[in-house]
Amino acid sequence: MTAHTTLRHRHVLTLSAQPAAVAVARKTAEYVYRTWGVHPRHPALAAALLMLSELVTNSVRHAAEVSPSLDVLYAVGGGVLAFAVHDRHPHRPDLTTIAKPGGGLAIIAELTTEYAGTATVRPDADAGGKSIWITLPLQ
Repeated sequence: MTAHTTLRHRHVLTLSAQPAAVAVARKTAEYVYRTWGVHPRHPALAAALLMLSELVTNSVRHAAEVSPSLDVLYAVGGGVLAFAVHDRHPHRPDLTTIAKPGGGLAIIAELTTEYAGTATVRPDADAGGKSIWITLPLQ
């Protein structure tokens, strides 16, 4: 069973691929995770908010032309905090070979490693888009 199938709480938010989506996605994350019992000062939450902001920013910057909306999925369960950003742009970044140190994907790779989490790019069934999933342990 994969981690995302054991997540007890889920919330999906669809946003226009506009710059304001970053703040809305982040505020929604703060709200839903707090509602599900994740302490606002939990170190994994701070890392998650930064990574979420980077992923939504990337969708807005690079995918908006072919994907005018994006979905953000928030989840918690089994000692794991998870989220995903989905857009319909077919490009799937390779999260294992980050070319630009200090860039958004490099930050995601560093924080995922630092917090013993996972980062996975999952293509849509029709290969016309993708979801980037992040999981972070809450222990």
